[in-house]
Amino acid sequence: MKQKFIIGIDQSTQGTKAILFDENGNLLHRTDRSHAQLIDERGWVEHDPEEIYRNTLLVVEELLGKSGVDREAVACVGISNQRETAMAWNRNTGKPVYNAIVWQCARGEEICRRIAVGVVRQKDDLSAAEDVRQRTGLKLSPYFSAAKLAWIMEHVEGAAGLAARGELCCGTMDSYLVYRLTKGKEFRTDYSNASRTQLFHIRDLKWDETLCGIFGIPIACLPEVTDSDGYFGMTDFEGILPAEVPIHGVMGDSHGALFGQGCLTRGMMKTTYGTGSSIMMNIGEQPIFSDLGIVTSLAWKTGGRVQYVLEGNINYTGAVITWMKDQVGLLKHAAESEELAKMANPADRTYLVPAFSGFGAPYWRSDVSAAFVGMSRTTGRAEMVKAGLCSIAYQIADIVALMKEAAGIGEVELRVDGGPTKNSFLMQFQSDILDSRIRVPGVEELSGLGAAYAAGLGAGIYDESLFGRLPSNQYAPAMNPAERNEKLKGWKAAVEMVLKP
Repeated sequence: MKQKFIIGIDQSTQGTKAILFDENGNLLHRTDRSHAQLIDERGWVEHDPEEIYRNTLLVVEELLGKSGVDREAVACVGISNQRETAMAWNRNTGKPVYNAIVWQCARGEEICRRIAVGVVRQKDDLSAAEDVRQRTGLKLSPYFSAAKLAWIMEHVEGAAGLAARGELCCGTMDSYLVYRLTKGKEFRTDYSNASRTQLFHIRDLKWDETLCGIFGIPIACLPEVTDSDGYFGMTDFEGILPAEVPIHGVMGDSHGALFGQGCLTRGMMKTTYGTGSSIMMNIGEQPIFSDLGIVTSLAWKTGGRVQYVLEGNINYTGAVITWMKDQVGLLKHAAESEELAKMANPADRTYLVPAFSGFGAPYWRSDVSAAFVGMSRTTGRAEMVKAGLCSIAYQIADIVALMKEAAGIGEVELRVDGGPTKNSFLMQFQSDILDSRIRVPGVEELSGLGAAYAAGLGAGIYDESLFGRLPSNQYAPAMNPAERNEKLKGWKAAVEMVLKP
């Protein structure tokens, strides 16, 4: 029987990867290309969608050329994507009306502020901000797609007119790639991406008229929402493949990582250590709304069944290591941090509170700044590096504790992915401070892997036994409770010092 292959596309903030899997779920090859980060003097962040689309075709061509596989044996495609990044394009021409506005970009802040002071006239007389939260599970914020799309409607010439005539497509990067790859035949997104737009009702499972009215986005401009392992159309990557194959799975990148980690049942958790971190807990088939600074989203809809997650987003985790290397010269290269941290004086009580761009979950404070706290005369380079690594683990521990409380779940195992997971000091400290097992898979490309697995499952090539095959390293807690409590108490005190007005 002829071997079958699956292509995973991981369209992330920094670049686009193409990943090749065989019919047993093994990762065979990968290629990647970065794209320009367009940042102006206001700190607004954009991407060129045309560049991203070109790179998507290029990495697929490079992948197939490098691997040498029979192109006729490619069976289907899965796509994972940077989630809240939003854009709009002409439905007739496929041309963007403006650059993609990246999830990091806060230009919609004034729009959110304007919405927050309004009141929705309904029986409960909820504030608009609370109404948004109850419908979406998300705190009203320019972080999400809705405020970015509202900005396009208000500030990009011609956008509102196209929308009024039903000639504008508004979506996240997955829907744009699907549209372009299917030559404009399909305009679709999946449930995970839809749930992060702040325009989708996560209990009613549809675009919400009230939300669209609040942000000024016509529902007709939004994509059809499709099961995460469903059919998204056919593509040949503009002739790179000899015949069209189905796009059979789409997920937001963090959801793809959760899926790829095999966190398919309630209480299972993953953390992605990237520039920042997304911590997710699968909470099953019913949403839980928390007032603890964490949000609720859809995990996915697969096999016709919806699951939900609790999520906390942290601004600075892996970026702490980059800052120590590039901005203050504590490191010559990132890998050096592990040995330096191990060399540090164990009695040193220095904490780094990395609020370089404010604090994300669970504090949601954009007005605070970073600080080293508790330094002494003997604090040196090694101690500062150790404090930097430990700050990553402390932030994640804060979120995990809140999720366990919100979901009423006791013991958890944390499955992790991302570059910093190669740092054994960090992983052991993470296990110690959480008092939980940590599992690090032997594969790095979890977002693209998750989307490819969803595609393979949807196409009937894979079954769920696939998830038990990933090799992994494990870390078990070894810190005594008294030391753990002392360290957590010190971290809380350091954070409080930064949060004080």
